[in-house]
Amino acid sequence: MKNNISILKLVSTEINHTGNWRTFRPKFLPDKCNACGICARFCPEGIISKYNDKAKPYYQCDLAYCKGCAICATECPVKAIIMELDVK
Repeated sequence: MKNNISILKLVSTEINHTGNWRTFRPKFLPDKCNACGICARFCPEGIISKYNDKAKPYYQCDLAYCKGCAICATECPVKAIIMELDVK
């Protein structure tokens, strides 16, 4: 029974977009990003992914699930993530 509950939670998270109630959202600045991956490691939702551009790799998050906690911006050593007001 415990395994079924865990699976249900995972499916529920994939179906329910949780980013619609946040006040601030992260804005990733690819030109400043050094692709260290610290933002992805510290994201409590696990929604930050690495993308490979022709020039250099960079990170972005899935805003459908971002809660606006600002941990990624706080932990970024080169300040390549800023928090901005989320205008809906």
